[in-house]
Amino acid sequence: MQKPIRVLIVDDQPRARRSLEALLSTWHRALEIREASDGREALHLTQEFRPNIVLMDVRMPQLDGLEATAQIKAIWPWVKVIVLSMYPEHRDEALASGADTFLAKGDAPDALLGVLGAILGEV
Repeated sequence: MQKPIRVLIVDDQPRARRSLEALLSTWHRALEIREASDGREALHLTQEFRPNIVLMDVRMPQLDGLEATAQIKAIWPWVKVIVLSMYPEHRDEALASGADTFLAKGDAPDALLGVLGAILGEV
């Protein structure tokens, strides 16, 4: 049996976090999911939870997703960070901050599941 994939969902909107969790529940892999509402909490939970993957929003209070991504990648470079945003113009900034990939929140739900599979080597 495979070990569960640990996923940290980081978004300041509870509805967005619940939606992502619902989507992930349809995936064929066993998951452990935690949630953070801003970048500071994401750093704390990354230290504690050691996720394999972080789904990171860009615009958040306390510490935005771009800075949180840069800090996560500097400390834990093996953690895969997928930046999600409603604003496609954040793509270059997200990748420059160290994100492994960028997806627009308006993309089809299957796009996220496909990216997760690719990151985990399940192409």
